[in-house]
Amino acid sequence: MLYPTTFTSDPFALMRRMSRDFDRTFGTQATAFPQVNVWQNEEAVAITAELPGVEPSDIEIMVKDNVLTLSGERSQPDLGDDAVWHRRERGFGRFRRAIRLPFDARDDQVEARFADGVLRIAVARPEEDKPRRIEIKAA
Repeated sequence: MLYPTTFTSDPFALMRRMSRDFDRTFGTQATAFPQVNVWQNEEAVAITAELPGVEPSDIEIMVKDNVLTLSGERSQPDLGDDAVWHRRERGFGRFRRAIRLPFDARDDQVEARFADGVLRIAVARPEEDKPRRIEIKAA
């Protein structure tokens, strides 16, 4: 037998394991930046994005066709010509995340706040899209 039974019962298990081993060995595991959480209730969708080291003036938020786009840039620190990196895990440069919204949204229904490196966005649900309780009339 060439591979353990877990690999023969799941043909993609070996590829996933090899990918994890490669990422662990070479430190190439890519994560989306910024990391976001998205949730909703009957009133709105809430989005939080972790943006340490980014200035609010370097962030752009747009809403079009039910997609909220968050983009910007995290600048690399100016360390001078004689600085030598010993470890470099935080990425720098331009970023962009697109989040599909579960309802039609307009830019005037979006509110954003930034504090302590966390961007909080609330997208209000339009009145016509909110669930309504249907009254049952007597026969």
